[in-house]
Amino acid sequence: MDLWRKKEWRIVTQLVLMLFSSFRDMGAELCHSPLVLSLSPSSFRSSSQFSSSHGPGFAKLNRREGAGGWSPMDSDEYQWLEVDLGERKQVTAVATQGRYGSSDWQTAYRLMFSDAGHNWRQYRQEGSIGVFSGNSNADSVVQHKLQQPVVTRYVRLVPLHWNPKGRIGLRLETYGCPYNSDVVSLDGHSSLCFRLSPMQMSSRSLFVKFKSMKNSGVLLHTEGQNDHSLTLELNEGRLLLLLRKGRSLPLSSPHTVSLSSLLDDQHWHRVAVEHRSNHLNLTVDKSTMRVELPAWFTFWGHDQMHVGADQSSNRNFHGCLENLVYNGLNLVELAKHKDPRVDVKGNVTFSCSEPVFVAVTFTGPRSLLILPGGSDPPSVGGSVRLQFRTWNKEGLLLTYDLPKREGTVWLYLSQASLHLQVHKPDRAPLELRAGSALSDGQWHSVDLISGQEHLTLTVDKDEGAQASPSFLVTPGGRLFFGGCPTKETNMECRNLFRHFQGCMRLITVNNQPVDLIKVQQRMMGDFTNLQIDMCGIIDRCSPSHCEHEGSCSQTWSTFHCNCSNTGYSGATCHSSIYEQSCEAYKHKGNTSGFYYIDVDGSGPIKPHRMFCNMTEDKTWTVIRHNNTELTRIHPSPEGGQIYFEYAANEEQLYKMIDQSERCEQEVTYHCRKTPLLNTPDGSLLRWWIGGPGAGVKQSSWGGGLMGSQQCSCSLQENCDDLGHHTNSSVWAIDSGVLTNKESLPVRSLVLGDIQIPGFQSAYKVGPLHCHGDKNIWNAAFFDMETSYLHFPTFHGELSADISFLFKTTSSSGVFLENLGIRDFIRIELSSATEVLFSFDVGNGPLKVSVKAGFPLNDNRWHHIQAERNVKEASLRLDGLPAATQEAPADGHIHLQLNSQLFIGGTASRQKGFRGCIRSLRLNGITLDLEDRARITPGVQAGCPGHCSTYGSLCQNFGRCEEGKKSFSCNCGSSAYTGAFCDEDVSVSFKSETSIRYYFEDETAVKPNRSIISDMTSRAESISLSFRTSQSPALLLYVSSYLREYLALVLNEQDELEVRYKMDSSKDAEILKSKVKNFSNQQLHSVSISRVAEGVTLQIGKHDKEDFNLTSDIEFNGMKSLILGRVHNSLEVNPELAQLSSLGFTGCLSAVLFNSISPVKAALLHPDTSPVAITGPLVRSSCGSTSVNPYAAETTRHLSDQSGSERTGQPLANAIRRDSALIGGLIAVVIFGIVSALVILARFLYRRRGTCQNQEVKKQRDNPGLAFTNKTSSQNGLAESQKEYFI
Repeated sequence: MDLWRKKEWRIVTQLVLMLFSSFRDMGAELCHSPLVLSLSPSSFRSSSQFSSSHGPGFAKLNRREGAGGWSPMDSDEYQWLEVDLGERKQVTAVATQGRYGSSDWQTAYRLMFSDAGHNWRQYRQEGSIGVFSGNSNADSVVQHKLQQPVVTRYVRLVPLHWNPKGRIGLRLETYGCPYNSDVVSLDGHSSLCFRLSPMQMSSRSLFVKFKSMKNSGVLLHTEGQNDHSLTLELNEGRLLLLLRKGRSLPLSSPHTVSLSSLLDDQHWHRVAVEHRSNHLNLTVDKSTMRVELPAWFTFWGHDQMHVGADQSSNRNFHGCLENLVYNGLNLVELAKHKDPRVDVKGNVTFSCSEPVFVAVTFTGPRSLLILPGGSDPPSVGGSVRLQFRTWNKEGLLLTYDLPKREGTVWLYLSQASLHLQVHKPDRAPLELRAGSALSDGQWHSVDLISGQEHLTLTVDKDEGAQASPSFLVTPGGRLFFGGCPTKETNMECRNLFRHFQGCMRLITVNNQPVDLIKVQQRMMGDFTNLQIDMCGIIDRCSPSHCEHEGSCSQTWSTFHCNCSNTGYSGATCHSSIYEQSCEAYKHKGNTSGFYYIDVDGSGPIKPHRMFCNMTEDKTWTVIRHNNTELTRIHPSPEGGQIYFEYAANEEQLYKMIDQSERCEQEVTYHCRKTPLLNTPDGSLLRWWIGGPGAGVKQSSWGGGLMGSQQCSCSLQENCDDLGHHTNSSVWAIDSGVLTNKESLPVRSLVLGDIQIPGFQSAYKVGPLHCHGDKNIWNAAFFDMETSYLHFPTFHGELSADISFLFKTTSSSGVFLENLGIRDFIRIELSSATEVLFSFDVGNGPLKVSVKAGFPLNDNRWHHIQAERNVKEASLRLDGLPAATQEAPADGHIHLQLNSQLFIGGTASRQKGFRGCIRSLRLNGITLDLEDRARITPGVQAGCPGHCSTYGSLCQNFGRCEEGKKSFSCNCGSSAYTGAFCDEDVSVSFKSETSIRYYFEDETAVKPNRSIISDMTSRAESISLSFRTSQSPALLLYVSSYLREYLALVLNEQDELEVRYKMDSSKDAEILKSKVKNFSNQQLHSVSISRVAEGVTLQIGKHDKEDFNLTSDIEFNGMKSLILGRVHNSLEVNPELAQLSSLGFTGCLSAVLFNSISPVKAALLHPDTSPVAITGPLVRSSCGSTSVNPYAAETTRHLSDQSGSERTGQPLANAIRRDSALIGGLIAVVIFGIVSALVILARFLYRRRGTCQNQEVKKQRDNPGLAFTNKTSSQNGLAESQKEYFI
């Protein structure tokens, strides 16, 4: 029955959704009725008409009366046709035709809306596009569906372009439906108070539309009995949402958010506040913000709402509110019907009236307003007043000549301050300055008042400057606002400054208001390129297109993103400046150190500083937490939980683990009488929590199977307490490496009963180590031009970044293509030396190309980075400078694609790409090319051949070796080590230190003298570096079975000698360098090369020195190479016996004899190399010429991080304190049976269970790395720690 009911509810739910969807679609269709068809001719107005038969009343769609439509007297950009719909309607579409039977039609137009026939608002698609395409003939109908419906009463169409062989001709229709609303008007002193009942709430939301006459004021304020409140308030044209706990909260509180701007434009704006679990969605018009709720806030429990004011301030709202719906309840309707739950304060009306402020918009450098000045200026003074708003810091507001043209006045903006300059011949210029930060988009008032010996410049009524000129600063002729005519010949207007872009209103001259409607009708003054009766200012920073917390600033025509300290770059701070993994850093030639890792590139996850340990075979990312020390656990009856806080946040950890090939973390538990686990079917005593998010309880320890509640000693059946599957009666180390990525990282340890008698334990959780990057080597090989891979549609509407590597032998081909109905995006190799990035978002194709000065079809890897955003498009190729193209300032910005994404080909399967594509990332997400390639004909997964590109990274004779998905540097034939064979291997020598390297097994040579002939050398290559204060000294000696030798000597004169004795019957030949002063503790590099009789010696940067041998050219019977002291004086030639007995004191590094590195063999591979070491041998950095920049950082711990709960303390001191007491007690108790106890202890020590993973973690090739855990699970504790447990 329950199953049947579930099925019933599922069916009902699906039907409801279908009905809702159908109703929504039907509603959209229903709101498409013609609104102009039934109107009378009196509902039409126009700027002018060509004749009575061309009047606006004939402009209905498909009608032929009169001359078949409207045509103005003049065809220019200042003509318009206006329709009064009778009342506010919801308009969803507009259709146009040309004038019937004529060659008159418009090809582009602007659409304007208004509620009262003034203060027009231009309709903009995508927030910036204000131009609609028109007709191509007189009869066809072109209809545009509005992206967002508009509620309006008046519709105005302004033709911008028309048929060049005809005139403007227009018939039109608007489509939509009736609009019902409840409106209330507040005058700045009135308000409403609603008493609400939380128990009656059916939904959790708040909706309201408002039109404000001022830039500040409280829209509404809700509160409850607990004094928690929510306030919606206008502040300088921006909407603030404030969440308060108590009565007061500063505006900078973290529970205050701001959204949108310019909301004081006297147009309707829609606000929605919707509750979603633990956050609110705040919407203003088309912008939505997520607001996280504090834990204490209970919005829906409020029982009072004040509309237009709050109780604690005088910031009353002045304007109109419409359709105020709170949790499904229409509050305006309650107030209109005088509901007893509503209290009315002041003058509240239920209609929306507004003052008439006619504004004028200066759109560009040709914008100009000319007003007449008084022909007889007042002798007592005069004034000019106006209001303006702009985003520009510079611009001319006003200029005019003084009476009788005795001087000129300029009123202008400079550095966002208002300046006044008065120039008069033979007088010093008069300058005044007032105001600051006037380019903030707000309305600012300016008052310029001149009287007898008195001049005042005031900004916003309270900031002013004064002067006392001896002349009147009044207009003597015309006044020029915004600029000067471009073809002014009588020098009446001179503009020394930039033109003004912005809005002006409330202009008065000599206390007489200027009627700008008369200016529009050409009844007074003149104008050029102005928009009258509207303010067309746009906030290009709301919503901000600057990503990743980049700060936005703007001018009238564009915006700018400041990406400083964000970790991102580009016009919109979209692209990360950091690599996505340590692997990526390594393959750019970087060595071990701290790096910022951005795991998702341009995605939302912030970059984080991590340590990269780059070894010869692997690159490890080390992520530490707040307690990696061995920590003792204190007994507690209630147990405890130890938390670990990692240096990376949750998202960074999850992404890092996911993209790594392998992750591991060592866990060590030292215990006595403290079983980790109970019986397999019993309750757990201790466990750990790991994995993403809050983590999952894990019952298996290192070496145990997942979920087994066992460790390795239980599986091997060698635990001393088999009943509890653990070692518990003696001190033991349960240690292992956790490698299951789904269970990492370890987030906490949970300790149950830690009150067992004799309980002693300690824990250590190492850092998280991850290596490999599954993304960077993900590649596919396209074998044919017709082969391709396809993926789901790429969604990069506003920002798109694409990066990948390619190699090919072809001269052209398409890397990537995605199509839409009209839009597209494509990256291709257009020629053997050029890459082309092209796309179209509706403004026409835009192309960006980079030409390389080298062939790109050289079968080597090349890196491409392409980015497209609302400001520009850029393309980078390898290390070449980026090519960029700016996007149109007011064009389409959304890239709308709908086809599949094609990689390596196109939808038409033409111009396909042949070659390899690797590490393809789109908006930070790597596409799995290999997975698709495995199931796609003509495409192969993977792409070998990396050494041709990256082989140069292997230094110092290191050899690049190809891997399945990568490459590595084999340092076997190099004297260096490290990821790129660039890490110096140096040894500090004492006088008794000696390193002997045997060329052959000495025991095999003596019985068989014929082998000696195989150890003959006709050429040697020797290089080394040294520093010493000793002179004389023997640096290097190569012995022979035939009493021949080669030696490198510092003589008593502190000169370097190379001695060759290749004929036992002759004296040694001494090759002496001209360079001196070697025993100065400075590092000296020496390179010796011999081929037959020719020897070349190079010391540091000195010139090469050439020598010729005369005795012989073969070095026969080579036996061994000795560094340092020669302890057996019999094998040294007598002439060097005394010198060899002194030994060598100093540093030797990077020693290489042909392909043999004796120092490296002695230090790193002493057990597997034919070396013999005598005396102390200490690795040193004495051979390094510079200080390692990461040395200080690699030894830094994160123990200063706070915020974790610990139940123990580090054992560094506790071990020493407790070990003496425990050792003394044990000595007293077992003194008589010490021999037997020692035998038993040894036996148990060998047999103790060690929870060790089957895969032993390889030793990192960086012994100086502070993060490497050297406590092996096989070796137990370090010496200082072992003392505590014995």
